[in-house]
Amino acid sequence: QVQLVESGGGLEQPGGSLRLSCAASGSQFSLYRMGWYRQAPGKQRELVAQITSDGTINYADSVKGRFTISRDNAKNTLYLQMNSLKPEDTAVYYCNQYRAFFGDYWGKGTLVTVSS
Repeated sequence: QVQLVESGGGLEQPGGSLRLSCAASGSQFSLYRMGWYRQAPGKQRELVAQITSDGTINYADSVKGRFTISRDNAKNTLYLQMNSLKPEDTAVYYCNQYRAFFGDYWGKGTLVTVSS
């Protein structure tokens, strides 16, 4: 059973920064594609950033240049550094792990609120 536990969300002012973490259970963390998704009120869940097992990264256009995804395979942990936050970044942020043949696993999410 895969468990993904997000942390680091909270209330931040526009222009501020937050760092999200996702602790993953299980072995072979380094083999799996990991990602961050978000869902704003009344909107569909969308991809924020993804990092593959070989380190290939892609970002949503809306966060390019502001957010940085990274992983520490020794700690089974995924990160999302979010800088220059905007009110439109307000959402529940979900950690995702994709395993071939098994599909997607999700955390319960952490709320990020950007407001003055």
